[in-house]
Amino acid sequence: MVEHRGGCVCGGVRFVAHGEPLRITICHCAWCQRRTGTAFGAEVVFDQAKVEMSGTPPARYRHVSDESGRWLDVEFCARCGANLGFTLEAVPGVRTLPAGAFDDPAWLRPDRHTVRHVFLRSRRAWAELSPLVETYEAHFRS
Repeated sequence: MVEHRGGCVCGGVRFVAHGEPLRITICHCAWCQRRTGTAFGAEVVFDQAKVEMSGTPPARYRHVSDESGRWLDVEFCARCGANLGFTLEAVPGVRTLPAGAFDDPAWLRPDRHTVRHVFLRSRRAWAELSPLVETYEAHFRS
């Protein structure tokens, strides 16, 4: 089985994702913009059982969505602050890993994986979209 490895900036937290992701979700909501400090959050979605974390235990912050009222448990390195993905109340059994945290993210490709851009109603005008991706004004489950 293929493995995809990555971790935080300082190397204190490492992860291994086994197999291929369920999808790649690129979220343009205002919260993801603030959380990442850029135009969107790019998260690779896996079955939670296929992800192993090692090293320093990640810190966790529970955010409750002002739109849905559901929580997201965001994980990050307590030392360097790097994003390490999250789990969601709305979708038990899955977790995300940030696309940029993989050691070699070149394997992530829209011609091989489902890529969904969500919450486009909050998209910044300077964030261009590829014609190879699915797009949704809100969440694809909405």
